[in-house]
Amino acid sequence: MKYFEPTDTTALTEAFPNLPFSLHHRFTGNPLLTLPKLAELVRELPRDRIEYNSGKASISQNPDTTPTVDLDPEDIVRKIETAGAWMVLKHVEQHPAYGKLIEDALLEVAHTRGYDSLKDAGFEDIRGFIFVSSAESTTPFHADSDENFFFQIHGDKFFHVYDNRDRSIASEEALEEVVVKHRNIPYEARFDAKCTTYNLKPGDGVFVPYQWPHWVRTAGSYSISLSLTWKSEDVRRRNDISTMNSMLRSIGIPQNPPGVNPALDTAKLAVFRTAAGAVEPLRRSEGMRRVIRRLAFGRNANYYYRDGAKKAPDAKAS
Repeated sequence: MKYFEPTDTTALTEAFPNLPFSLHHRFTGNPLLTLPKLAELVRELPRDRIEYNSGKASISQNPDTTPTVDLDPEDIVRKIETAGAWMVLKHVEQHPAYGKLIEDALLEVAHTRGYDSLKDAGFEDIRGFIFVSSAESTTPFHADSDENFFFQIHGDKFFHVYDNRDRSIASEEALEEVVVKHRNIPYEARFDAKCTTYNLKPGDGVFVPYQWPHWVRTAGSYSISLSLTWKSEDVRRRNDISTMNSMLRSIGIPQNPPGVNPALDTAKLAVFRTAAGAVEPLRRSEGMRRVIRRLAFGRNANYYYRDGAKKAPDAKAS
Protein backbone atom coordinates (compact mmCIF):
# COMPACT_ATOMS: atom_id res chain seq x y z
CA MET A 1 0.00 0.00 0.00
CA LYS A 2 1.22 3.51 -0.83
CA TYR A 3 0.41 5.61 2.25
CA PHE A 4 1.34 9.03 0.88
CA GLU A 5 3.46 10.96 -1.59
CA PRO A 6 4.40 14.62 -2.15
CA THR A 7 2.40 16.71 -4.58
CA ASP A 8 5.76 17.44 -6.24
CA THR A 9 7.47 14.09 -6.82
CA THR A 10 10.94 15.64 -6.34
CA ALA A 11 10.15 17.03 -2.86
CA LEU A 12 11.49 14.04 -0.90
CA THR A 13 14.85 14.33 -2.62
CA GLU A 14 15.14 18.10 -3.08
CA ALA A 15 13.05 19.98 -0.46
CA PHE A 16 13.13 17.41 2.37
CA PRO A 17 13.92 18.03 5.23
CA ASN A 18 14.64 21.75 4.92
CA LEU A 19 11.54 23.16 3.21
CA PRO A 20 7.79 22.55 3.59
CA PHE A 21 5.80 20.89 0.83
CA SER A 22 2.28 19.57 0.26
CA LEU A 23 1.25 15.90 0.30
CA HIS A 24 -1.51 13.54 -0.76
CA HIS A 25 -2.29 10.55 1.48
CA ARG A 26 -4.53 7.49 1.86
CA PHE A 27 -5.13 7.43 5.62
CA THR A 28 -8.69 8.72 5.19
CA GLY A 29 -11.15 5.94 6.00
CA ASN A 30 -8.72 3.98 8.18
CA PRO A 31 -10.82 2.63 11.10
CA LEU A 32 -8.08 3.61 13.59
CA LEU A 33 -8.66 7.26 12.71
CA THR A 34 -12.40 7.44 13.36
CA LEU A 35 -14.15 8.91 16.40
CA PRO A 36 -15.28 5.55 17.88
CA LYS A 37 -11.74 4.15 17.78
CA LEU A 38 -10.27 7.39 19.11
CA ALA A 39 -12.69 7.27 22.06
CA GLU A 40 -11.32 3.80 22.83
CA LEU A 41 -7.74 5.08 22.50
CA VAL A 42 -8.42 7.91 24.97
CA ARG A 43 -9.41 5.34 27.59
CA GLU A 44 -6.12 3.48 27.12
CA LEU A 45 -3.67 6.40 27.11
CA PRO A 46 -2.02 7.72 30.30
CA ARG A 47 -3.54 11.05 31.30
CA ASP A 48 -0.38 13.03 30.54
CA ARG A 49 -0.55 11.79 26.94
CA ILE A 50 -3.80 13.73 26.47
CA GLU A 51 -3.86 17.50 26.17
CA TYR A 52 -7.00 19.50 25.53
CA ASN A 53 -8.49 22.95 25.88
CA SER A 54 -11.07 25.24 24.34
CA GLY A 55 -10.75 25.73 20.60
CA LYS A 56 -11.32 29.46 21.16
CA ALA A 57 -7.67 30.24 21.76
CA SER A 58 -6.07 33.24 20.06
CA ILE A 59 -3.29 32.97 17.50
CA SER A 60 -0.85 34.54 19.96
CA GLN A 61 -2.13 32.63 22.98
CA ASN A 62 -0.27 32.86 26.27
CA PRO A 63 -0.06 29.19 27.33
CA ASP A 64 -0.60 30.15 30.97
CA THR A 65 -4.05 31.58 30.18
CA THR A 66 -5.28 29.05 27.64
CA PRO A 67 -9.07 28.61 28.08
CA THR A 68 -10.23 25.07 28.83
CA VAL A 69 -13.48 23.13 28.57
CA ASP A 70 -15.34 21.38 31.38
CA LEU A 71 -15.43 17.91 29.83
CA ASP A 72 -13.37 14.79 30.33
CA PRO A 73 -11.26 13.53 27.40
CA GLU A 74 -13.61 10.76 26.27
CA ASP A 75 -16.60 13.12 26.29
CA ILE A 76 -14.67 15.56 24.12
CA VAL A 77 -14.17 12.91 21.44
CA ARG A 78 -17.78 11.76 21.59
CA LYS A 79 -19.15 15.32 21.58
CA ILE A 80 -16.54 16.95 19.35
CA GLU A 81 -19.14 18.39 16.98
CA THR A 82 -20.51 20.60 19.77
CA ALA A 83 -17.73 20.61 22.41
CA GLY A 84 -15.91 23.71 21.14
CA ALA A 85 -12.66 21.92 21.99
CA TRP A 86 -9.16 21.17 20.72
CA MET A 87 -7.41 17.94 21.69
CA VAL A 88 -4.16 16.14 20.93
CA LEU A 89 -3.44 12.50 21.76
CA LYS A 90 0.30 12.10 22.23
CA HIS A 91 2.68 9.18 21.77
CA VAL A 92 0.07 7.04 20.07
CA GLU A 93 2.96 5.05 18.57
CA GLN A 94 3.08 3.21 21.91
CA HIS A 95 -0.22 1.54 21.04
CA PRO A 96 0.65 -1.51 18.88
CA ALA A 97 -1.87 -0.86 16.08
CA TYR A 98 -1.03 2.82 15.73
CA GLY A 99 2.69 2.13 16.11
CA LYS A 100 2.63 -0.29 13.18
CA LEU A 101 0.75 2.20 11.00
CA ILE A 102 3.28 4.93 11.78
CA GLU A 103 6.35 2.77 11.23
CA ASP A 104 5.01 1.32 7.97
CA ALA A 105 4.31 4.82 6.61
CA LEU A 106 7.73 6.19 7.51
CA LEU A 107 9.47 3.06 6.22
CA GLU A 108 7.81 3.78 2.91
CA VAL A 109 9.49 7.20 2.93
CA ALA A 110 12.83 5.63 3.85
CA HIS A 111 12.59 3.25 0.89
CA THR A 112 11.62 6.09 -1.46
CA ARG A 113 14.76 7.93 -0.37
CA GLY A 114 16.90 4.86 -1.00
CA TYR A 115 17.33 3.55 2.55
CA ASP A 116 16.66 0.04 3.83
CA SER A 117 15.55 0.96 7.35
CA LEU A 118 14.16 3.78 9.47
CA LYS A 119 17.47 4.07 11.30
CA ASP A 120 19.46 4.37 8.09
CA ALA A 121 17.07 7.10 6.92
CA GLY A 122 17.64 9.12 10.12
CA PHE A 123 14.17 8.54 11.59
CA GLU A 124 14.81 8.41 15.34
CA ASP A 125 12.52 9.00 18.32
CA ILE A 126 9.47 8.31 16.13
CA ARG A 127 6.18 9.55 17.57
CA GLY A 128 2.55 9.83 16.55
CA PHE A 129 0.02 12.51 17.46
CA ILE A 130 -3.69 12.61 16.67
CA PHE A 131 -5.57 15.91 16.76
CA VAL A 132 -9.33 16.05 17.31
CA SER A 133 -10.85 19.53 17.05
CA SER A 134 -14.26 21.12 16.91
CA ALA A 135 -15.22 23.43 14.05
CA GLU A 136 -13.57 26.86 13.99
CA SER A 137 -10.90 25.91 16.52
CA THR A 138 -7.46 27.53 16.61
CA THR A 139 -4.10 25.95 17.32
CA PRO A 140 -1.99 28.97 18.39
CA PHE A 141 1.22 30.15 16.74
CA HIS A 142 3.98 27.76 17.72
CA ALA A 143 6.99 25.76 16.61
CA ASP A 144 7.83 22.09 17.14
CA SER A 145 11.19 20.61 18.10
CA ASP A 146 10.93 17.76 15.61
CA GLU A 147 10.22 17.11 11.93
CA ASN A 148 6.64 16.46 10.96
CA PHE A 149 4.44 14.87 8.30
CA PHE A 150 0.93 16.21 8.95
CA PHE A 151 -2.17 14.57 7.39
CA GLN A 152 -5.74 15.84 7.34
CA ILE A 153 -8.21 12.96 7.90
CA HIS A 154 -11.64 14.57 8.44
CA GLY A 155 -12.85 18.13 7.93
CA ASP A 156 -10.92 21.06 6.47
CA LYS A 157 -8.00 22.94 8.01
CA PHE A 158 -6.14 26.12 7.16
CA PHE A 159 -2.48 25.44 7.95
CA HIS A 160 -0.28 28.58 8.02
CA VAL A 161 3.50 27.94 7.86
CA TYR A 162 6.09 30.73 8.29
CA ASP A 163 9.60 30.89 6.85
CA ASN A 164 11.99 30.92 9.78
CA ARG A 165 15.33 30.57 8.03
CA ASP A 166 16.32 34.20 8.76
CA ARG A 167 15.22 34.01 12.43
CA SER A 168 13.26 37.28 12.12
CA ILE A 169 10.10 35.48 13.22
CA ALA A 170 11.41 33.61 16.25
CA SER A 171 14.67 34.35 18.03
CA GLU A 172 17.14 31.73 19.18
CA GLU A 173 15.92 32.29 22.74
CA ALA A 174 12.28 31.74 21.73
CA LEU A 175 13.16 28.54 19.89
CA GLU A 176 15.10 27.30 22.90
CA GLU A 177 11.97 27.79 24.99
CA VAL A 178 10.04 25.69 22.45
CA VAL A 179 12.35 22.80 23.34
CA VAL A 180 12.35 23.17 27.11
CA LYS A 181 9.11 24.96 28.09
CA HIS A 182 6.11 25.41 25.80
CA ARG A 183 5.67 25.29 22.04
CA ASN A 184 3.75 28.61 21.76
CA ILE A 185 5.70 31.65 20.54
CA PRO A 186 4.65 35.31 20.18
CA TYR A 187 2.87 36.21 16.94
CA GLU A 188 2.87 39.52 15.05
CA ALA A 189 0.85 40.34 11.93
CA ARG A 190 4.03 41.41 10.11
CA PHE A 191 5.09 37.75 10.03
CA ASP A 192 2.36 37.06 7.47
CA ALA A 193 4.61 38.35 4.67
CA LYS A 194 6.57 35.12 5.13
CA CYS A 195 3.56 32.80 5.40
CA THR A 196 2.41 29.99 3.13
CA THR A 197 -1.17 28.82 3.73
CA TYR A 198 -2.19 25.24 2.95
CA ASN A 199 -5.94 24.65 2.60
CA LEU A 200 -6.04 21.03 3.77
CA LYS A 201 -8.96 18.77 2.93
CA PRO A 202 -9.24 15.04 3.76
CA GLY A 203 -6.49 13.35 1.80
CA ASP A 204 -4.17 16.38 1.92
CA GLY A 205 -1.11 16.95 4.07
CA VAL A 206 2.01 19.04 4.57
CA PHE A 207 5.60 18.48 5.65
CA VAL A 208 6.71 20.94 8.34
CA PRO A 209 10.49 21.29 8.86
CA TYR A 210 12.12 21.51 12.27
CA GLN A 211 11.04 24.62 14.20
CA TRP A 212 9.21 26.34 11.33
CA PRO A 213 6.49 28.35 13.09
CA HIS A 214 2.86 27.70 12.18
CA TRP A 215 -0.71 28.11 13.37
CA VAL A 216 -3.81 26.19 12.34
CA ARG A 217 -7.55 26.78 12.20
CA THR A 218 -10.32 24.30 11.46
CA ALA A 219 -13.16 25.20 9.10
CA GLY A 220 -16.90 24.53 9.53
CA SER A 221 -16.73 20.85 10.56
CA TYR A 222 -14.96 18.89 13.26
CA SER A 223 -11.45 17.82 12.34
CA ILE A 224 -9.26 14.73 12.75
CA SER A 225 -5.58 14.99 11.84
CA LEU A 226 -2.58 12.68 12.14
CA SER A 227 0.98 13.85 12.71
CA LEU A 228 4.03 11.60 12.28
CA THR A 229 7.17 13.08 13.82
CA TRP A 230 10.76 12.07 14.36
CA LYS A 231 14.08 13.54 15.38
CA SER A 232 17.19 13.05 13.29
CA GLU A 233 20.52 12.90 15.09
CA ASP A 234 21.13 16.57 14.20
CA VAL A 235 17.76 17.55 15.67
CA ARG A 236 18.30 15.48 18.81
CA ARG A 237 21.71 17.08 19.26
CA ARG A 238 20.35 20.61 18.92
CA ASN A 239 17.46 19.90 21.31
CA ASP A 240 19.73 18.37 23.95
CA ILE A 241 22.19 21.27 23.78
CA SER A 242 19.30 23.75 23.97
CA THR A 243 18.01 22.01 27.10
CA MET A 244 21.46 22.14 28.68
CA ASN A 245 21.79 25.82 27.72
CA SER A 246 18.47 26.60 29.39
CA MET A 247 19.50 24.85 32.59
CA LEU A 248 22.84 26.72 32.72
CA ARG A 249 21.22 30.05 31.91
CA SER A 250 18.70 29.52 34.72
CA ILE A 251 21.58 29.60 37.23
CA GLY A 252 23.04 32.76 35.73
CA ILE A 253 25.56 31.40 33.21
CA PRO A 254 25.15 33.02 29.74
CA GLN A 255 25.11 30.59 26.80
CA ASN A 256 25.63 30.73 23.04
CA PRO A 257 23.16 29.03 20.67
CA PRO A 258 24.06 25.54 19.41
CA GLY A 259 26.75 25.63 16.73
CA VAL A 260 28.63 28.73 17.91
CA ASN A 261 31.18 26.74 19.92
CA PRO A 262 31.23 23.11 18.65
CA ALA A 263 33.74 21.88 21.23
CA LEU A 264 31.71 23.25 24.12
CA ASP A 265 28.54 21.88 22.53
CA THR A 266 30.10 18.41 22.55
CA ALA A 267 30.95 18.69 26.23
CA LYS A 268 27.44 19.89 27.09
CA LEU A 269 25.96 17.04 25.09
CA ALA A 270 28.01 14.43 26.94
CA VAL A 271 26.96 15.77 30.35
CA PHE A 272 23.31 16.08 29.41
CA ARG A 273 22.98 12.64 27.84
CA THR A 274 24.69 10.97 30.78
CA ALA A 275 22.21 12.59 33.15
CA ALA A 276 19.25 11.92 30.86
CA GLY A 277 20.22 8.26 30.57
CA ALA A 278 20.07 7.89 34.34
CA VAL A 279 16.63 9.52 34.51
CA GLU A 280 15.05 7.77 31.52
CA PRO A 281 13.99 4.55 33.34
CA LEU A 282 11.98 6.68 35.77
CA ARG A 283 9.95 8.17 32.93
CA ARG A 284 8.07 4.91 32.39
CA SER A 285 5.81 5.91 35.28
CA GLU A 286 3.27 8.68 34.67
CA GLY A 287 3.69 9.88 38.24
CA MET A 288 7.46 10.15 37.90
CA ARG A 289 7.13 11.92 34.54
CA ARG A 290 5.01 14.51 36.31
CA VAL A 291 7.59 14.99 39.06
CA ILE A 292 10.49 15.21 36.61
CA ARG A 293 8.70 17.79 34.44
CA ARG A 294 7.97 19.92 37.51
CA LEU A 295 11.59 19.78 38.73
CA ALA A 296 13.10 20.45 35.31
CA PHE A 297 10.71 23.01 33.82
CA GLY A 298 8.83 24.64 36.70
CA ARG A 299 5.35 24.74 38.17
CA ASN A 300 3.54 25.12 34.83
CA ALA A 301 5.18 22.12 33.20
CA ASN A 302 2.22 19.83 33.90
CA TYR A 303 -0.35 21.98 32.10
CA TYR A 304 -1.79 18.79 30.60
CA TYR A 305 -3.76 18.35 33.83
CA ARG A 306 -5.48 21.76 33.83
CA ASP A 307 -8.95 20.30 33.41
CA GLY A 308 -11.74 22.86 33.48
CA ALA A 309 -9.53 25.51 35.08
CA LYS A 310 -10.57 28.38 32.81
CA LYS A 311 -13.78 28.96 30.94
CA ALA A 312 -13.58 29.76 27.25
CA PRO A 313 -14.30 33.34 26.16
CA ASP A 314 -17.52 34.03 24.31
CA ALA A 315 -15.80 35.81 21.42
CA LYS A 316 -14.34 33.81 18.54
CA ALA A 317 -10.56 33.56 18.38
CA SER A 318 -8.88 35.75 15.84
